[in-house]
Amino acid sequence: MAGKLVFITGGARSGKSVFAEKLAISHDGRVAYVATASAGDEEMKLRIERHRARRPSDWATFECTAGLAESIRGASAEHDLVLVDCLTVYLARLLPYLDDAEPATVQVEGDLSRRLDCEMAEILETIKTLEADVIIVSNEVGGGLVPPYPSGRLYRDMIGRANQRIVAESDLAYAVIAGIPIDLKACEATDSPWGGP
Repeated sequence: MAGKLVFITGGARSGKSVFAEKLAISHDGRVAYVATASAGDEEMKLRIERHRARRPSDWATFECTAGLAESIRGASAEHDLVLVDCLTVYLARLLPYLDDAEPATVQVEGDLSRRLDCEMAEILETIKTLEADVIIVSNEVGGGLVPPYPSGRLYRDMIGRANQRIVAESDLAYAVIAGIPIDLKACEATDSPWGGP
């Protein structure tokens, strides 16, 4: 029997990770935490340490150093719930080749779009094969100012598309605003106000 997919999004410091951890703590099974961030500087090291300190000591931590689908599959082998935090940090790996000094071209956007589609398809297909439940945390990056540089705009668009792909496949989806989780599936508008599909 396939596990449930739970998607959680929100802005920076919205409380999305804390909410995801609360859901994981309430789970009856063994929990694996897939960490996608790397400690590239002192500030990021502190962030990672704060996240680590919040987690229960009996959770297993898997550092995502290769593909996310592979990490999720490995973490699920001996665990009943896999918590991925977060998708946005992982997908930033698709962008390093961009040069902000050059304008984004249709070819670059097309290449990035294809890479994103392949990545998301692999992640979602992997999750469908698992018995473990999976929680994926991702940032909502489209609510602020338009980034003034090409890679920032492409990243914003890429995350928006990725989030939509996961929500469409998820069993439960939440947006966290100022620490309050909102059930997106319960709030979903399904009918046209004009009576059509």
